[in-house]
Amino acid sequence: MTQSKLFGSTLIIAGTTIGAGMLALPLASAGIGFSTSLLIMLVLWALMAFTALLMVELHQYADSNATLHTLAQKILGYKGKWIATFAMLFLFYALCAAYIAGGGSQFTQRITEFTGTHFSPGTGTVLFTIVVAVVVTLGTGLVDKVNRVLFACKLVALVMVLFFLAPNVTHSYLLSMPLQQGLIVAAIPVIFTSFGFHGSIPAIVNYLDGNTSALRKAILMGSAIPLIIYMFWQIVTLGVIPQDHLVNNSQLNALVRTLAQTVHQSNLSHIIGIFADLALLTSFLGVSLGLFEFLGDSLSKTTRAMNRPLVSLITFLPPLAFALFYPQGFIMALGYAAIALAILAIFLPVVMAYTVRKQSRHTAQPYQVKGGSAALIISAIIGVIIVAVQILITLGLLPSLG
Repeated sequence: MTQSKLFGSTLIIAGTTIGAGMLALPLASAGIGFSTSLLIMLVLWALMAFTALLMVELHQYADSNATLHTLAQKILGYKGKWIATFAMLFLFYALCAAYIAGGGSQFTQRITEFTGTHFSPGTGTVLFTIVVAVVVTLGTGLVDKVNRVLFACKLVALVMVLFFLAPNVTHSYLLSMPLQQGLIVAAIPVIFTSFGFHGSIPAIVNYLDGNTSALRKAILMGSAIPLIIYMFWQIVTLGVIPQDHLVNNSQLNALVRTLAQTVHQSNLSHIIGIFADLALLTSFLGVSLGLFEFLGDSLSKTTRAMNRPLVSLITFLPPLAFALFYPQGFIMALGYAAIALAILAIFLPVVMAYTVRKQSRHTAQPYQVKGGSAALIISAIIGVIIVAVQILITLGLLPSLG
């Protein structure tokens, strides 16, 4: 096992995690304060790292190129496979809807700033979706090339944003307490979604040839990098905007505009907006490509050939419709995505690990995640809480965010 592969796998996990969900963190944390949001982030990071290690344990019982659907079918039968398939589609569509809703408003604002041409929000959202749809439809190779350039630019912009916003942090802002107890639990689904990387684990297992030691290191280091970056991001966002102002301007474009106003260098104001644009665009490209390939593979099994324009319509029209009807639905869609992510990243790994351990309890296992049944039960309980919270928000029994 080469160190280069381990390093690359670590970056893939980190890159998969760090995306547009990062932009939602200060919006979700506005009403609860920095210290409370930090505690929630630490708990959810530990949960996601644990269930990711469960996936490594499960892959010992399958080929190194097995997908999540393959694992679910092998361990839980066809019911497990269909649950995994439905959850994957739900997650992909919810994330695409969130990125179109957030990216459409940003794209419209950016066109107005640079060209002076005024587009309606709906027109800007449609144009934004068409641009990404064309790139994805033309193929994975083009997406890879575009994404490499955008990701490098995003990292540079992120470093600049963190560096120049840090001197503007007001320590008293970071000491803000929760405005309502209900906001604490309402923030959990959105924060949870920002730690999702489990969809990339099968590819990492294959890339590292199923080496358990290397996989453990890659997962722990790769998930820790976003946690550290998120901490700094929370400090420079919650620390430069008063809590009441952030709560009253709880939309993505308002956050970007307010952050830009705290910086006295005009060029950096554009960089903050560009970073937000790139975070949305890279996330949207990655998720929509995954959805496109997933649907294309499913349709090609019935039609024997992939009709790329048709697959593109099926991929982009439903989330575009959501974004047009709910233009402020960035946080809302991320909340719904948390339900599907809980199924894929918590419930399925926990149930499969319990099943495998029960079946092989009399045989020696090369690797088993520590914590025993107690850790599995605690993880499942937290998963139930995440889903229940989002359902209560939908029913209006908990305050909604954004």
